[in-house]
Amino acid sequence: MIAPIRHLKYILLLLLPALTICIHLSRAEGSFYEIKFVFDGDTILLSNGEKVRYLGINAPEIDHDGGKSDPLAHEARRENINILKGHKVRLELDLEKRDTHGRLLAHVFLDNGGLVSELLLKIGYAHVLRVKPNVKYWDQMLETQRKAMKQGAGIWGLKIKDDPAGYRGNTDSFVFHRKSCLFGKKVSVRHSKPFKTRQEAFFEGFSPCRKCRP
Repeated sequence: MIAPIRHLKYILLLLLPALTICIHLSRAEGSFYEIKFVFDGDTILLSNGEKVRYLGINAPEIDHDGGKSDPLAHEARRENINILKGHKVRLELDLEKRDTHGRLLAHVFLDNGGLVSELLLKIGYAHVLRVKPNVKYWDQMLETQRKAMKQGAGIWGLKIKDDPAGYRGNTDSFVFHRKSCLFGKKVSVRHSKPFKTRQEAFFEGFSPCRKCRP
């Protein structure tokens, strides 16, 4: 019986780090946290040192290296700060817990029940970002975005000239590209969806390609 017991101890030692992570994430979901810092319109630092990326949206990017930021990027950060001011937040995790940068991925709720991502969409300082498998509130958020688009709120009031060639959407990734984009050209016929304007693509819940930046 000694050998099996040794094997069991070895297996438990291997599983211990994973179990520790699961316990940590479980506690993260059941607690309320103060905000230590707001990086931009979709990323925050909690009082426990955890860097959190909001699920379901993408806000205009701030170039923290001194380069050119996206239009309304600093305004999006300001609105994020205003939404969070005076509140603690609760995290709700989805299927995929962290991104490639090690940030915790979460639906972030205020202590009054408000979903921060949706509140930013409502005032037009973010657009929906569909990344499988974390799509729990996507339909709800898309409806909120569509209302903001119709009102011309925030980023939806910007006048951006469309590419005369139109755009190609990928119904699998929910990303849209310029017709000249190398990644857009790789989209299969099965998953290809044409759009005449950027607004059409956004209205259907597609996000712009990070490479060709349509």
